[in-house]
Amino acid sequence: MTTTHAKTAAAPDAVDFLGLDALLSDEERLIRDTVRSFVRDRVLPNVGEWFEAGTLPRELGRELGRLGLLGMHLHGYDCPGASAVAYGIACMELEAGDAGVRSFASVQGSLAMFAIYRWGSEEQKRTWLPRMARGEAIGCFGLTEPDFGSNPAGMRTFARRDGGDWILNGTKLWITNGSIADLAIVWANTDDGIRGFVVEKGTRGFSTSDIHKKISLRASITSELVLQDVRVPADAQLPLAKGLSGPLACLSEARFGIIWGAMGAARACYEAALDYAKTRVQFDRPIGGFQLTQEKLANMLLELGKGSLLALHLGRMKDDGRLHPAQVSFGKLNNVREALKICREARTILGANGVTLEYPVIRHMNNLESVLTYEGTSEVHTLVIGQQITGISAFT
Repeated sequence: MTTTHAKTAAAPDAVDFLGLDALLSDEERLIRDTVRSFVRDRVLPNVGEWFEAGTLPRELGRELGRLGLLGMHLHGYDCPGASAVAYGIACMELEAGDAGVRSFASVQGSLAMFAIYRWGSEEQKRTWLPRMARGEAIGCFGLTEPDFGSNPAGMRTFARRDGGDWILNGTKLWITNGSIADLAIVWANTDDGIRGFVVEKGTRGFSTSDIHKKISLRASITSELVLQDVRVPADAQLPLAKGLSGPLACLSEARFGIIWGAMGAARACYEAALDYAKTRVQFDRPIGGFQLTQEKLANMLLELGKGSLLALHLGRMKDDGRLHPAQVSFGKLNNVREALKICREARTILGANGVTLEYPVIRHMNNLESVLTYEGTSEVHTLVIGQQITGISAFT
């Protein structure tokens, strides 16, 4: 009789409890480590001040571009052509720094650049994508309006023909990168349905103003775009985009990054709470030795592990061409909701220290309040999933 001996399993890591690192390729781990180092050296020492001041340095765009993180999942036009998983990993590491930094990269690459890449002319691609990939030109994405967020089909911004030109009128609100952008992708109703336009900074009648007094996503530029009789040439139109499918396809790209990014914020808060629990002494012992604190940490780790595994699974599906937009909604709904719960639980472990910018928890928690509702609210994603599984739309 042959006796076989079971291999002794290594003890689980306190953060990567499920050993997801082993599921990544060497290239994916290299990208993770590179972005993590950038966040550690460039973002974390400064983000508290950026958050408090309500700003994000414009030069960060060129730094992200030098790392190949802008439009990194696009191919050609000086874009790296990385995998969806690699892009997701980058989003996770950037948001472990701050959601504002990840939002900058997401809006640049998955909204503004992707709109040109997917729906633009060859001339538009050659003109803008290489510069945007290097961070030399910054883009924003003008879809949301003051009265139309979850229902973009109701947008009031209108573009009318005037000879060979288009005249745009309307207002866009909550636009990331708005006032620092060199170009805006503006979506507008026309007599022929919703169309997209590239509007350059400095175009007569086009102005921006920043939104202040935010308590969330403070390390991010958020703006209003105003278009008053803005005249653009015919070749400013994105020729292949017609109807809501244009902007919605871009949003699906950006939502994919959020699935990963939210887990980056959650991981940062879990790590902060774990470190604090092991060193904070109450009643003559570290609070990590109390049952209730261990229960909190264990529950946080459960959702962090499940959410990270979900992100990786959806990333592999996307790389295989099998990812459906409803599955993106599944990931965004779950991971942002659970990340917010993790951050709130971490705050309780840190006690009063949890509400200061000396620790990352309250900053991530406040940021996720925005992530919870932008690029599709939890309610919208719930109904997307509901429609997919029942075959019945509950939107109208």
